[in-house]
Amino acid sequence: MELYLDSANLKEIEEGFKLGFLNGLTTTPTFMQREGITDIDGMIVKLSKMVPVLQIEALGNTAEDVVKEAHRQLNLGLDPTKTVFKIPVSLEGVRACALLRKDGLLVNVHLVYSLQQAYMAMHAGASYVCPLVGRLQDQGQDALGLVEQCVDAVNHYGYDTKIMFSSVRNSEHVRNALQAGAHTITVPLKILKTLTENYFTTLGTEQFLQDTKLMTMRVNEAINGVNPIVASSVNVKDAIVKMTEYGFGAIIVADADLQVKGVFTDGDLRRHLQTEGSAILDKKLGDLQFKTPVSIEGNLLLNDAAAIFKKTNVDTILVTDNGKPIGMLDIQDLESN
Repeated sequence: MELYLDSANLKEIEEGFKLGFLNGLTTTPTFMQREGITDIDGMIVKLSKMVPVLQIEALGNTAEDVVKEAHRQLNLGLDPTKTVFKIPVSLEGVRACALLRKDGLLVNVHLVYSLQQAYMAMHAGASYVCPLVGRLQDQGQDALGLVEQCVDAVNHYGYDTKIMFSSVRNSEHVRNALQAGAHTITVPLKILKTLTENYFTTLGTEQFLQDTKLMTMRVNEAINGVNPIVASSVNVKDAIVKMTEYGFGAIIVADADLQVKGVFTDGDLRRHLQTEGSAILDKKLGDLQFKTPVSIEGNLLLNDAAAIFKKTNVDTILVTDNGKPIGMLDIQDLESN
């Protein structure tokens, strides 16, 4: 099924065609008017240079008027092999379609609301017949049934016509078009961008990225560059201030030659306050008793750190380089980008 973008917004068009696989662009005078475009010819020429195939309106009160307008637009410098002229279905419209097709030009007969209209367009040689699904459904009509009937007619009678599913309002319409066997669909960018979205796909992708990160990233690449060291001569009150400045729930306590004495955590603070009261705030860190801190060398993989977190049930790990402290690894660093 061919995939067209339906728009006259230049930013949308540039974004959409960066995908590299859209078949073309459909646009309308209404779209252009909404975008504030006044130089229609200039816009058509600009769009023709941006997209593989451009489908534009050729309007007129008679078939001759439509044909004249189509040739006038071609004379702007459009490539006849990459330009499709959109004509609203009517008796004069299908006559214009037949005339343009005899000239070897491509035609989309659109604003189709019935199988009878579609049949006239097909028999006139239309390259595309375009039922407006969203608008039909707004009127309470069986739009999907019409698309299926049009596809069946093409297949049964062998018409050289593609049925274009248009007036797309949601991603479900794209599924409907595929199920109905439509040959072409034209989709607004906001709908196009939702077609690859799925909650479970997102979850699976995030898991793959997370597992890859654990197996390829070193610990020293994951730490945030802050080395939250506090001298053992600092009192607990000042240490709390430094802990806040560093943005960690723990600080490394070290002596003058960077020998680690231990790690002081916010949990340690709460425990000391419960047992000693506010007097703890004036004690020096060096006077406290510390357990041997859980640590890891910075050149090891995050996978190794994950195993340590799981085994020890701690929230932060001291990171060292040949035994010297270089930072702290928080368990959330394993999941952050």
